[in-house]
Amino acid sequence: MTALPEDSVEKWKSEQASLKQKLVEGDTEEWQTAPGFKGLERVGGVDLSFIKGDDVNACSQLVVLSFPEMELMYEDSQMVTLSAPYVPGFLAFREVPCLLEALQRLERTQPNLLPQVVFVDGNGLFHYREFGVACHLGVLAGLPCVGVAKNLLQVQGVIRSEEHQSQIRALKKGGDSFPLKAASGRVLGEALRSSDSSTKPIYVSVGHRISLDTAVRLTHACCRFRVPEPIRQADMRSREYLRTHFPSADTCG
Repeated sequence: MTALPEDSVEKWKSEQASLKQKLVEGDTEEWQTAPGFKGLERVGGVDLSFIKGDDVNACSQLVVLSFPEMELMYEDSQMVTLSAPYVPGFLAFREVPCLLEALQRLERTQPNLLPQVVFVDGNGLFHYREFGVACHLGVLAGLPCVGVAKNLLQVQGVIRSEEHQSQIRALKKGGDSFPLKAASGRVLGEALRSSDSSTKPIYVSVGHRISLDTAVRLTHACCRFRVPEPIRQADMRSREYLRTHFPSADTCG
């Protein structure tokens, strides 16, 4: 973790606040409210993988899968050099530029394969200032986005308490969920048991142009295992790219 000058932090906060004004939390597409998500054909997933010990160079990955089959339609693996350090609450400034570039590259070259929704390995509204990486990417790309985190971000009064653990134990089957309610009473996301075989939940929140209910139902529909398939495939393929091009190195997501 790198400490940023205070003026840089304030600049990022200001930019987040400006972009947040463009955030749309509700459903905007017909497929989002259609039975069985009729009309949804392409779901995207993005992720970054690193060589252990190198937090600057990464493999930026975009995949597009068919829905509901979850078959690969498109993939893009690119080595990128990240210019911004990791600062909690500002992950988007580090990761979004290369992920946005991958989506724009696809739109230029094969616009018919552009995803109708993008799953992001990270949080959306469930964030310190209610504008995480999934919101940032969604607003800049102009696409519906869903944030899916594998670990709980302890933020706005949501903590890994005994009550939280009890709520997790009460999730009996795939599709069961409970709200992540901030101290203010605002629901920022949901903890979702994504499959019958996975007892550890994932944390789903709105990125852009989708409602929380739709985001949770769609996430569950895209899960074969614990993590939704678009993100799982992006993670697997970015790691495989690094293993192929840097065979002696260990990788991390």
